[in-house]
Amino acid sequence: MLLRRSQDSTEHTASYYAASANWQTNYPKLQNDLNADVVIVGGGFSGVAAALELSERGYEVILLEANRIGWGASGRNGGQLIGGFGNNPSAFRRTIGPEGVDVVEHMGVECVDIVSERIEKYKIDCDLKWGWCEVALKKRHLKAYKNWSSDEPAIQLLNREEMRQFVNSELYLGGYYREDWGHLHPLNLCLGEAKAAEGLGAKIFEKSKVTAIKYSNNPVISTENGSVQARFAILCGNAYMTKLVPYLDARVLPTVSCIIATEQLSDDQINRTMSRDVAVCDSRTALDYYRLTADKRLLMGGLSNYTGLEPPNVSDVMRSHMAKVFPTLKSVGIDYAWSGKIGVSIRRMPQLGRIQDSNVLYATGYSGHGLAPTHMSGRVLAEAIDGNTYRMDILSKMLHLSWPGGKIFRRPLMAAGMMFYKILDMV
Repeated sequence: MLLRRSQDSTEHTASYYAASANWQTNYPKLQNDLNADVVIVGGGFSGVAAALELSERGYEVILLEANRIGWGASGRNGGQLIGGFGNNPSAFRRTIGPEGVDVVEHMGVECVDIVSERIEKYKIDCDLKWGWCEVALKKRHLKAYKNWSSDEPAIQLLNREEMRQFVNSELYLGGYYREDWGHLHPLNLCLGEAKAAEGLGAKIFEKSKVTAIKYSNNPVISTENGSVQARFAILCGNAYMTKLVPYLDARVLPTVSCIIATEQLSDDQINRTMSRDVAVCDSRTALDYYRLTADKRLLMGGLSNYTGLEPPNVSDVMRSHMAKVFPTLKSVGIDYAWSGKIGVSIRRMPQLGRIQDSNVLYATGYSGHGLAPTHMSGRVLAEAIDGNTYRMDILSKMLHLSWPGGKIFRRPLMAAGMMFYKILDMV
């Protein structure tokens, strides 16, 4: 498949989310040298969540965003509100112990609660709907679901016919349903949280790209036209931090995922496809994920790969994915197509820590599963700054490994690894 670099500007990408945003932000550019208790770099979910948590605690917060609030993955993703904090916390038992595993697993529940409670508290209009399904393409997927359900009472197992009551596709052998997970409009959530933080005193600056970081007990974050000195700094740029922070750049591999949104569907088209208004993903390594929007479009994503590139014909390629699931939609109009970068950590666990024994903290590496976990990170970072480092210390012990191969070879190595798992998906 022919691939190309994604085309980005400092304004929002031409997504369904940007087109249906509740409002367009227009925060000022940082033009002066300021002081604060905490300065945050990155206006996505992690940064905005941390700003809101800290503002609720009475801290003076300045948030710097290079583009627009929610410009990156936080405003482009599939909008699926899924629990869990990283992949398989029990794999870290040797370093964090059984108590640490329990803490991280509980965080995987709490992260969804944070989002739902925040939407209610601040009356954020972001189309929240409950209901989520994982669908099986292979018998081994069904076996895995059965094993999971023995430890998770929220899982409702579905056979092939029951699955079609949720997702009317002949492609799937079955699946499971959870009513405690769901979907929403992620950009409107991020914008709403930013407005809530601003209402509590946080100062937000857009078009304020960070150019330098001074690591110390009183870090200084510099932009092209100003700077902020603070007691603490938090770095939340994730896949878009690039070369600014070499320590994080070595530990986060930016990959690309693509999404389309169809024209508005008729009631008949919806009845023949998405029988229930749930969010869906399948169980493959390179999975498809999809859901209905509030105005009845099918939003479908996938094509994640480790090259960091996207196909030039996102609409056509994603249409072929959609047609495999729902043949009746093969000719439906595509109104929006976009892509964005995902920050992948080598062990698929969000990475939180401190750089060079300074008061510069970071949160990154959500590996395509970040809508709810980013909010958990914001809370843990705020707790640490507020003097309670218990959960931060546990997460810091989960070794944040560099990607093998260095700058030159890590992408081809991981692209080859992804191809291996794609072959397994087909077996």
